[in-house]
Amino acid sequence: MSLPLALDLTDRLVVMVGGGPVTGRRLHAFVAEGARVRVVAPWVCEDVAEVLARDPVLVEWVRRDYTGPDDLDGAWLVHTAAGDGAVDTAVREDSAALRLWCIDATDASATAARVLARTEVETPDGVVTVAVHAGGDPRLAAGVRDGIDLALRSGVIDLRRRRPRTTGWVALVGGGPGSDGLLTTRGHELLASADVVVVDRLAPRGVVSRLPESVRVIDVGKTPHHHPVPQDRINAILVEEAQRGHGVVRLKGGDPYVLGRGGEERLECEAHGIPVEVVPGVTSAVAVPAAAGIPVTHRGVAKSFTMVTGHEQVPSLPTGSDHTLVLLMGVSLLRETALALVSQGRSVDCPVAIIERGFLPDQRVTIGTLEDIADLADSCGVQSPAVIVVGDVVRLAHPV
Repeated sequence: MSLPLALDLTDRLVVMVGGGPVTGRRLHAFVAEGARVRVVAPWVCEDVAEVLARDPVLVEWVRRDYTGPDDLDGAWLVHTAAGDGAVDTAVREDSAALRLWCIDATDASATAARVLARTEVETPDGVVTVAVHAGGDPRLAAGVRDGIDLALRSGVIDLRRRRPRTTGWVALVGGGPGSDGLLTTRGHELLASADVVVVDRLAPRGVVSRLPESVRVIDVGKTPHHHPVPQDRINAILVEEAQRGHGVVRLKGGDPYVLGRGGEERLECEAHGIPVEVVPGVTSAVAVPAAAGIPVTHRGVAKSFTMVTGHEQVPSLPTGSDHTLVLLMGVSLLRETALALVSQGRSVDCPVAIIERGFLPDQRVTIGTLEDIADLADSCGVQSPAVIVVGDVVRLAHPV
């Protein structure tokens, strides 16, 4: 039987005998835990040399073969991977005589201590470490570890803190173009840690619907010409909830820093001393055209693109159709925008695509030209959310 324990190695000496790749992998872990390390070996591999160069204060190299118990002086933990059976045996026996825990990386069954298969996930409240012991079967332990790791990073396992916080935290998470599968791993981790989720209309709602009932969801979704919760109130909600000691995720569609006012929200939180993490999302300006088979740049077709919001006056842009224009929130002013682009010099035959509800099951693509796209949109009943693409790259779209 084995009793798994967590050891705090901060500022404690670990002696490692051997300088090969196994030592290199474990050395990284020991140093990351704050241990002081003495490596006893006549030579070292690149991984060990890299740590020696990076952390000369924490890591000492005794450049010779192991000579006996004196090499273990002051150690709290011993690790041997000399690659020589006689040396590893001597290290084990000397450690036992000195009542030191010893890990023999060459023979897990030969010592009473072993390194478990482990994984970590970083939450705003600290690192959660999961270690797996499988009765001496390292492959089984690694397989179970990998399964738990997947569950942690996909948000299946609840990571919410149970102890009250003095001060909470805020994470601005980009949810991508609306499909649950395009939310990043880090986004899932933070949602699994949050007490409160402040959600936009275009955020991935499937992910929100699967949150536990204990998580409070505050909907601040905006629709065209209708902003029931103004931005300054959204900023205040984030601050107020964090000041109550809650972990808060502000879940947005797309990317927080691409027409998402994430910068305003971060500055407001930081002005009140609240820590903020920003998690990028897949911006719909690039992702939604891709869902229709349209690359915003393509060799020999378009080498640059401009993204603007349709609420603003279309700026003066290169007039050739080899320069792609991506319009967000542009449905209501589509006719005016098309006329403005033609007046600036674009051809009436320049291709245009409108992608509604990109990546969702009811995605729809309408293709026309600057001359007829507004009429086509009216006849089809095009509605937001939609992304409009103007330029020759539209010809590469999937057949509709």
